Amino acid sequence: MKKLLNFLNLGEVFGYFVRVFQKPDPSRPNSSYLRMMHGINRISILMFLFCLGVMLYRFLTR
Repeated sequence: MKKLLNFLNLGEVFGYFVRVFQKPDPSRPNSSYLRMMHGINRISILMFLFCLGVMLYRFLTR
């Protein structure tokens, strides 16, 4: 049972969402590739949330 609860722990996933949308830390190294990767991650997260919203709207209106 403990393994199942550990598997279903989504705290790290939501923590990643918070970290992606924060301002970058100036003490950490930063490259253009890293900025592009985080930009693409932001776009994909926003598209995913938008699509979930559309699917939820269509489910509730039908």
